[in-house]
Amino acid sequence: MNETPERRGCGGCLLILAVVIAVVAVLAGRSLLDGRSGQVQSAPETVIPPSTRSTEKPSGRRPGVVNIDTEQGLRSTRAAGTGILLDASGLVLTNNHVIQGATAIRGTVTDNGRRFTAEVLGYDKSGDIAVIRLRGAARLKPAAFGDSTRVQLGDPVTAVGNEGGKGGDPKVVTGKVTALDQQVTATDQSDGSSERLAAMIETDAPIRPGDSGGPLLNTSGQVIGMNTAASAGYTMKMEGTHRGYAIPSNRALSVARQIQQGRASDTVHIGPTAMLGVQVRSVGPRTPGRRTPPPATSGALIAGILPGTAAESAGLRKGTVIIALNDQHVDSPGTLTNILLRYHPGDTVRIGWVDLDGRRFTTPIHLTEGPPQ
Repeated sequence: MNETPERRGCGGCLLILAVVIAVVAVLAGRSLLDGRSGQVQSAPETVIPPSTRSTEKPSGRRPGVVNIDTEQGLRSTRAAGTGILLDASGLVLTNNHVIQGATAIRGTVTDNGRRFTAEVLGYDKSGDIAVIRLRGAARLKPAAFGDSTRVQLGDPVTAVGNEGGKGGDPKVVTGKVTALDQQVTATDQSDGSSERLAAMIETDAPIRPGDSGGPLLNTSGQVIGMNTAASAGYTMKMEGTHRGYAIPSNRALSVARQIQQGRASDTVHIGPTAMLGVQVRSVGPRTPGRRTPPPATSGALIAGILPGTAAESAGLRKGTVIIALNDQHVDSPGTLTNILLRYHPGDTVRIGWVDLDGRRFTTPIHLTEGPPQ
């Protein structure tokens, strides 16, 4: 997601959110996961029989596609992506990075052009899966889902999405399944943290920024994956070939059901996101913008404070380093994100931090509501 496809940000800052950290990222030029740099690791080679469906025709577009537009008010940018209708009442499955940092979300049902505001029900940051609800929606036609365990190498597939964030009718591209059980390591350019997505479906369908969250369809028009990562111009067997990646539908639906049921876990956050009110970066002697080493060797370096937030009134300042949250060690912005995912607006947490002179403090901070991670 960039300013039109999938997301642009503030040069590498991470806006800390308590249950989540609203990433203030450099989102232009993302090559993997529509805004994350990544590496692909193949699973151990196995003998896979060729698909018996390899000569069938791709299905083309099917109902249940939603164009998603977001506003990131804390950094004055806009973004766009795609979603898949789960039911007639407006539940929508999408990638977490499509709605990450959003202060306002709108969804347009491409079957009829109806537009709705949306709220986030929950998300799995590590799995890049989220569920949103279109407010006031009813009698919509959801997508049909297939069994992703039946996908075979060589299967024809259709990828549908809001390419380029242009809106209107979704873009439809076709290809074949080129590999199964792939591992994709996606790195958040804002803080250097990484997430590994396993058992991904790899295709040669030309997935582009803005397509994230859209359906990957089998020849029957059933959703067998959610388009998540694309690496344009990636060299495979031939120059100029292209690889795209999709989360298997069975896994995406399992997380979606958990979110619908309101069951939080170590990886799934339910409901509103809490905000601390700081922007952080990784700590190191060569931290950008600093002439002297930071006051701690690891942690989350505060690069900015949102005016009027609890962090400002608590005495946290630019250049200080967060090293603990509720007595749990913080060695990086990514670790801080994972710890904060357990909390919600209204909670009070104890922040351990080091000032510019190397003195250590512990300060209670009341978390307020912010955008999703």
